[in-house]
Amino acid sequence: MPEIRLLKHFLLTCFSLCCLTVTAQPVTVNGFVPCQEMPDLITKFNADYRVLVRFYTPTTAGGGGRGGFGASPDAGVGSPEKRERLNTLYDEYMKKLAAINFNSLPQECKVDYILFKRDLSQKINQSADEAKEYEKIRQWLPFSPKIYALEKSRRRGTQPDAEKVAREWSGIADEVKRLQAKLKDEKNWTSESVFEAQGAIADLKKAIGSVYDFYNGYDPMFTWWVPKPYKELDDALTAYSTAVKTKLVQTPTDKSGIVGQPAGREELMRQLKFEMIPYTPEELIEIANKEFAWCDAEMLKATKEMGLGTDWKAALEKVKNSYVPPGKQPEAILKLYTESVDFLKKHDLITLPPLAEEVWGMRMMAPEAQLVNPFFLGGADIIISYPTNTMDEADKLMSMRGNNPHFSRATVHHELLAGHNLQQFMNSRYRTYRNFGSGFWTEGWALYWELLLWDMKFPQGPEDRIGMLFWHMHRCARIIFSLNYHMGKWTPQQCIDFLVDRVGHERANAEGEVRRSFTDRYPPLYQLAYLTGGRQFYALHKELVGTKKMTNKQFHDAVIQLNAMPVEMVRAILINQPLTENFTTNWKFYKEQ
Repeated sequence: MPEIRLLKHFLLTCFSLCCLTVTAQPVTVNGFVPCQEMPDLITKFNADYRVLVRFYTPTTAGGGGRGGFGASPDAGVGSPEKRERLNTLYDEYMKKLAAINFNSLPQECKVDYILFKRDLSQKINQSADEAKEYEKIRQWLPFSPKIYALEKSRRRGTQPDAEKVAREWSGIADEVKRLQAKLKDEKNWTSESVFEAQGAIADLKKAIGSVYDFYNGYDPMFTWWVPKPYKELDDALTAYSTAVKTKLVQTPTDKSGIVGQPAGREELMRQLKFEMIPYTPEELIEIANKEFAWCDAEMLKATKEMGLGTDWKAALEKVKNSYVPPGKQPEAILKLYTESVDFLKKHDLITLPPLAEEVWGMRMMAPEAQLVNPFFLGGADIIISYPTNTMDEADKLMSMRGNNPHFSRATVHHELLAGHNLQQFMNSRYRTYRNFGSGFWTEGWALYWELLLWDMKFPQGPEDRIGMLFWHMHRCARIIFSLNYHMGKWTPQQCIDFLVDRVGHERANAEGEVRRSFTDRYPPLYQLAYLTGGRQFYALHKELVGTKKMTNKQFHDAVIQLNAMPVEMVRAILINQPLTENFTTNWKFYKEQ
């Protein structure tokens, strides 16, 4: 029966094709339809951006470092050539965005479109600002074109006139010294000009280093002529950068000795808009005060349960003095981690990949790092803050008291699973093209688990509740002191005193917290991102899980697999919110407890 065999073959072929067709369909997550247009565009932009930054950033010896294979270079301050080339890239992708029909995109692609356009606009504006700052200080770097021209020819292996290079670099070293002497009388330097000049000088040092490393030892004439002039120029640029730094007048405003740069209200508003937070600094402070009032009431309840009446500071002291002996903190952290993960599994809150449970690690924090990070940190590893043999006795005691088991139990899930550790694990596996993260997503997600686990009765007694409340109060205080400082209303010392008096911090820990918040150009919104982002996730959980539209596990798995972005955009995807190309933030997420 050849016809039957032929029919069977035909049916089997059709069945196989059907199976192949079904298998080839994109995998969906909780029913959300993935798209290709924006992931493809963003992936190509990220690759183009990285390769251009790598190419136009001077390499270090041996081809490694910033420009080497596998590096993750940042655009940073560089040559005008580099800035102009990146501007061309931004314009090119803006045109590609404009060619896309926004209304025809699936929901996730619409979100990606909005955020990618936002970030491109930010890069264009930032580049323009950097160009303006560079123009202000260009007169102090008149030799830059010569150095960059030599680095440009090096990129294509052109053999230089070694004697000419030696004369030129020797002359530039003398010019740098003359400019440094002239710099003493210059009064009109802003902080931004200082940072721009220091960045430009650092890049010039990399450029001459790149040229030197490439030719020295390989080109006989270069090796004969250039080493001494190179050393002279490198030393001169180092001294010049140090001299430029002195133009940054940073006099401590109080006895704390902490020097920072308040951002100002206008800049705070700009950054809040960028982060899609539709509240003013004043409104955020008001919200933090409301949260504080709730904490106060709960703290008094726990204090009474401990038999200490209304003396919440006495209760806090008792909790702090529950610290474990030196050498025992890693074991204590492991015990707390195990309790936390068991709780997540018991209540089926989120999918925990076995590999994620397997590969988190532990490290001990160096004593110098504890000056600015008095509590443990998390991510791929949990970094434990506890006394070392080099600390003074008072500092040892404050470190142990500030990292007692009840404080640590409140945050171990923040740092590991399902907090920062799981974020990093999942971000490298799902929607990896997305790079729209911010403190509000990163810290907000980890803080959200503290809020949720409080509601689910994770704390085992009044001491645990006090530990969780301490951190909640701490996050409220971060909003209040950081915004008041950046609006020019509080000094660093007022911020320290506020943490000690209002939250109950050890003074050294409070000083470390404030120092970290205001030095080294720390992002002005980062401290408020914890509780603010946490409240965003908490509100979204109420909206979707509280109304039975999703289970806890469905909600948490969906969020963590969508990767990093402003929380309002997570919401837009999960509720299928109508979006426009020129979307602006409007989600008033805060509801009083």
